[in-house]
Amino acid sequence: MPARDVIAFVRAALPAAPARVLEVGAGDGELAAALVAAGYDVVAIDPDSPAPEVRAVALHELDELPFDAAVAVLSLHHVEPLHESVRRLADLVRPGGVLVVDEFDVDRLDERAARWWLRHSGEAIEPHELVAGSREHMHSLALLRETLGRWFELGEPVRGAYLYRWKLPPGLRESEEELIAAGELPAIGARLVGVRRP
Repeated sequence: MPARDVIAFVRAALPAAPARVLEVGAGDGELAAALVAAGYDVVAIDPDSPAPEVRAVALHELDELPFDAAVAVLSLHHVEPLHESVRRLADLVRPGGVLVVDEFDVDRLDERAARWWLRHSGEAIEPHELVAGSREHMHSLALLRETLGRWFELGEPVRGAYLYRWKLPPGLRESEEELIAAGELPAIGARLVGVRRP
């Protein structure tokens, strides 16, 4: 199940149920299931998902009626082809519709953050390798904002903890938040809400 703070953020940003919602990069479908339980009409997509409730289709290939909102939790940084996919997303969200984004700001991932994550994850790579590999394989938040900004009016990102959700044992959120507040770790998480321009 997605972290409670993720569900709370998404629910607070969405229009009231029974709005029609597209979830991009739905993974195992747990967030979509939580939204359906709250009364939303959800179409969940992910080309790599084995979950039967999630449609195995790429965003740029989706053929659907318009949505009142779209949600992308930790998925847009991997979407390919980015520009074509975001253009399709804009076509799928009605004017005035809401876009809810919870992302990983790979440009803020530094060696301090990599060391902290590696210490808790048990992965056997060097911090600089984690940083370089992540930046090589993920779209930056700046690129995502620039691309989305062509069709969506975006608010400023709300920065916060993210590493605790990245394949780590439960219970590390508070530790990460304390280190961010003390200036010892960067805030890598970024949450955005946007509105589809007319």
